[in-house]
Amino acid sequence: MLPTVLIVDDQAENLTILGDLLEAECHVRVANSGARALKIAASPPYPNLILLDVMMPDMDGYEVLHHLRANAVTHDVPVIFVTAMDSAGDEERGLDLGAVDYITKPINPPIVMARVRTQIQLQRALTTLREQNSDLEAEVRRRMHENQVVQDVSMRALASLAETRDNETGNHIRRTQGYVEVLARALATADGDTSLMRSDIIDLLVKAAPLHDIGKVGIPDHILNKPGPLDAEEWRLMKTHPAIGARSIEQAIAGEENHAPLAFLHVAMDIAYSHHEKWDGSGYPDGLCGETIPLAARLMALADVFDALISRRVYKPPFSHQEAARIIGEGHGKHFDPRLTDLFFANFDKICAVALRYSDTEGSS
Repeated sequence: MLPTVLIVDDQAENLTILGDLLEAECHVRVANSGARALKIAASPPYPNLILLDVMMPDMDGYEVLHHLRANAVTHDVPVIFVTAMDSAGDEERGLDLGAVDYITKPINPPIVMARVRTQIQLQRALTTLREQNSDLEAEVRRRMHENQVVQDVSMRALASLAETRDNETGNHIRRTQGYVEVLARALATADGDTSLMRSDIIDLLVKAAPLHDIGKVGIPDHILNKPGPLDAEEWRLMKTHPAIGARSIEQAIAGEENHAPLAFLHVAMDIAYSHHEKWDGSGYPDGLCGETIPLAARLMALADVFDALISRRVYKPPFSHQEAARIIGEGHGKHFDPRLTDLFFANFDKICAVALRYSDTEGSS
């Protein structure tokens, strides 16, 4: 396909001379004024190059170039000034405004053709490069998304393995993820510009949430699935699952040289280790209290307990959402961070919507 060249000159003779010179190798469009040039340049077929006279009435070439650069459609079209003005200052001004070259009149046909060919070739090369870069960026985005999906699915599968050992379901993972996201976004909104809950931090929390009980893989089945109360020794073993989970995640992190892409695993380790701590210090494994408990774990504590309450277990039937909310309320400032508990109730409709969206066939209400 022939390149399109727009020739702009207020003298018909000059348009004819340049048009006759270029027509064998280019599709030529012409304009006899600056205003006309701007209209033609912004309409198909868009020019690959503009030869622009400087000295024109009403709107000179410098002003035309200024408007061309201000329009997104014509911003990148190369412009060669063609003018009788041959001082160094005139040439410097044109180049400073964004012209790619400067040809003086009377024109030398071989020089004009050489410079036109050079700019056309350069423009085509730049277009090809931009298209290749765009394709490359799209491929990188596709592969990153694909890797993200594989990572998320693999993590859910791993977390589900731990959950199914005590008769929980994959939907427990989705529900607790949803609760954590609702609470984290509510916290971000409540804190405004001072919030630590940036969008990327929320994404890490949601990604890490499924691994909260990964340590249950280290707990014997007869304890996980016992229908009655645990005795003292069984309870001691049950309370080791946070440390087992955190240690497993820590070993996974230690096996990687580049930790930056694994930031969510550091959050997951906090969640796995501390989500059974309580605001008043009566939790386990370390008896942490208040804000010494990682925020991620405090969020997970609310999400995990609420879902356990509304779900069927071997040792209990499911509670209604309202009964579960009453029990959560009793833990305000005791089991749970009081501020997060307030946000839980302020967003209870959203919490219930998540519970219903990912409800089990049996065991939720």
